[in-house]
Amino acid sequence: MSVLDEHPIECVITAHEIDDQTGLELLRTIRNETATLPVVLCTASGTEAVASKAIAADVTDYIVISPPIDDILDDILTRLTRAVRTSRRTITQRDRARQFDAIFHDTQTATWVLDPNGSLQRVNQRAREMIKPDADTIVGESFWTLPWWSESDGTQTTIQQIVEQAIAGEFTQSTVTREPEDAPSQTLELSVRPVRDETETIVSIIVEGVDITERVSLEHELRESEELHRITLNNMTDTILITDDAGEFTYVCPNVHFIFGYTADEINDLGTIDRLLGDGLFDRDELGDDGVLKNIECTATDKAGREHTLLVNVREVSIQNGTLLYSCRDITKRKRREEALAGLHKTTRELQYAETNHEISQRVVDDAATVLDLDASAVYLFEADENELKPVAASSGMERLNGPLPTLRADDETITGHCFVENDTRFFADVHDSDRLENPATDIRSGAYIPLGDHGVFIAAAETVGQFDEVLRELTDLLAATTEAALDRVKRESQLRKQDRELQQRNSQLTQVNGINEIIREIDQALVQAETREEINHAVCNLLTTEERFTFAWIGETDPITETLEPRVWDGAEQGYLDSTSFPVGPEETDPAGRTATTQEVQLVSNVADRLREEPWRKEALSREYLSVLSVPLAYDEFKYGVLAVYADTPDAFNEMTQAVFTELGETIASATSAVERKNALLTTSNTRLEFEVRDPAFVFSRLAQRADCTLTYQGGIQQAAEGVYVFISVTGATVESVVAAAQNLVSINDVRRISDDEDEAVLRLHLSQPFLARDLADHGVVLRSSTADGETTTLVVDVPSSVDVRHIHQVITETFTDIELQSKQTVERASSRNLHAEFFDRLTERQLEVLQTAYYSGFFESPRESTGEEVADTLGISPPAFYRHARTVQRKLFSALFDDIGIPAAATTG
Repeated sequence: MSVLDEHPIECVITAHEIDDQTGLELLRTIRNETATLPVVLCTASGTEAVASKAIAADVTDYIVISPPIDDILDDILTRLTRAVRTSRRTITQRDRARQFDAIFHDTQTATWVLDPNGSLQRVNQRAREMIKPDADTIVGESFWTLPWWSESDGTQTTIQQIVEQAIAGEFTQSTVTREPEDAPSQTLELSVRPVRDETETIVSIIVEGVDITERVSLEHELRESEELHRITLNNMTDTILITDDAGEFTYVCPNVHFIFGYTADEINDLGTIDRLLGDGLFDRDELGDDGVLKNIECTATDKAGREHTLLVNVREVSIQNGTLLYSCRDITKRKRREEALAGLHKTTRELQYAETNHEISQRVVDDAATVLDLDASAVYLFEADENELKPVAASSGMERLNGPLPTLRADDETITGHCFVENDTRFFADVHDSDRLENPATDIRSGAYIPLGDHGVFIAAAETVGQFDEVLRELTDLLAATTEAALDRVKRESQLRKQDRELQQRNSQLTQVNGINEIIREIDQALVQAETREEINHAVCNLLTTEERFTFAWIGETDPITETLEPRVWDGAEQGYLDSTSFPVGPEETDPAGRTATTQEVQLVSNVADRLREEPWRKEALSREYLSVLSVPLAYDEFKYGVLAVYADTPDAFNEMTQAVFTELGETIASATSAVERKNALLTTSNTRLEFEVRDPAFVFSRLAQRADCTLTYQGGIQQAAEGVYVFISVTGATVESVVAAAQNLVSINDVRRISDDEDEAVLRLHLSQPFLARDLADHGVVLRSSTADGETTTLVVDVPSSVDVRHIHQVITETFTDIELQSKQTVERASSRNLHAEFFDRLTERQLEVLQTAYYSGFFESPRESTGEEVADTLGISPPAFYRHARTVQRKLFSALFDDIGIPAAATTG
């Protein structure tokens, strides 16, 4: 039987009788191995028994051979051929049957067998599982009416159409989806083919269904993924290129134009990637070792000729005949930003050392070309005093494109002014589109106008349209912000320096004030202790120059005859200055002391060296190192006591605070001088009596006497109260009522009150609204003895103590009235306390003295009284009214002696 395995045999022909066995035995042996190999048994002595056995052994054909052979040879060949053909057909049918069974029983494919009319005949197990009802119950029904398809009318119609096409002899395919209510949707791919017999007659229809639900889902996801990848590749900024080992392109990303400006076809036309990225981009051996090379920086030129800086990653791949994948990222903007930031960092460091706004502005303009890669830039700074924006720095490119920059008003009329006033940053693709363009002839196109806070405006420009992209805007903003910060720093430092200078100045002033205050305290103490005017003047000059406080100080008085300021007292380094210099009262060229005597105002010369040739006194002062001078008037209540002049050996030695202190010092010296004079006036008994005739209608007594047509007499009665001055006057020649009415109509008299109303003379008290001469004179020890006004003239009698300069009093009185004339001047002796005692007793009668002594020793004047008036009168033997009359008379004589201060004429002079 090994022969059957070793050789291809189509038919076995055997005799019935062979060596070692019979043909039937051989037949049986062959059938044990194969049932399809045709076996023909030939015998010359055949019997029915042999034939029966041969048929039982599954012989293909049984031939009885009888001579002559030639007669039956054709029949034998015919039968042998038929046996072979039948065997082949059987084998084919059996193979087909096996194949059909294999397909029919496929667990993944549902198979339905239909009759030629489309009725269900048979189903496999997979198809049974898809049909809920038992398949046997629906056999014989039309395939498209099965419950499985009836869930959707559209699906059922599709099934009917493809089955009818198969019945018509066509092979059809279709995809249907069923959507059961209680299960997920399911998609089937159906194949419907007709089965024909040898006569091409359709004997059955086979329907195969494959569940492609998962495949459809995957295909859908794949399509979505492909769409996503397509969109991503088209919109991503990185460009993917794949080449073979020779560098020829096998794949070009659709977004290649983003970087290179070429289309994918144009990239392919370049040939190799070296034409795009250059030669020697990477080391092939290094790539072979690592498999990937990252962040290779290179420069590529796009279609428009612009250079781009790229970061390239190279990776070994095996994709569509490609072996090298290039991922290209355009970092031109980032590189540009990094370079600009490096330049900006350098600018920032340099601006830290800039000390002025102009220096900052020029530095920013110089560095703008590096930081912004722009030739045209400028800085305007705001001048608040003039309300103007002034160009303080401009690049040569700005002048070339625009010409000289003008000074602009800080208003809304120009782009620069608008941006500053509104604090509005503006970027222009073309400045000619703005209606605020101040120079229509400018060659500037793109422009950036950025306010620098309250400092001004930074301008950056280019001669091309649309120059300011996102990166350039960002860098311009950063440069402007850096500039503003530097300007803020300079402003703060300037303010700090100013505050520091002010603080130092204040400290210096405080030190100086402390020194001045120390001087003032010492002077105040000296003024309190001084007994005479000379002591006051000497103390002041000495204390001002001691311990090198000031170089030189002197006090002078005006001589009305020579009209010059005459030095009286001095101290310090005089060095002959007072002898070499005259001090006329009046000319502006004189020493400050002379001007003070003229104007009665403080005079200050901060630097004697100024105007050296215009005023002769400066040369004399400068030769003695008097570098600054201050002179103050010594005046108090219209009384002038001279001028104090102080000299220092440094310029600007007298600031405003020092001037104020010295001004107060002048008043203090004058007040102390006045107090000393008052004190000395009380101690002296010798007075100079001045008599004046006044024709000034403004004098209150003159106005009242004229309006009331009377004579008014003032004999020293005055009261000083918080609400004003009260004076007492006697009235003759008119009724009291008319005088009171006239006084009430004068604005200079606040109130009038009747004190007494005798037949011959009435006494009134006037409340004056204006200062009264008697009070001003009394502050200096001078007494307004009397005043008589008759409506035409007023006579004033004034007693000036010998310790008071009569010239001062004369000047004060004559300056008080517009029309006044001195009538007489005489010396009188004021009664001493001893003379007053004798004078008083000389005025009393013996009876009056007796009444006074009795009342005194009886305790009538004690408080409380030890004796009443009635008791004293009884002691004297007189009536009480008589006692009171005597007491009042004695009191009036005593007060007359005290207040009238009767003088005894000694010498008289008429002036």
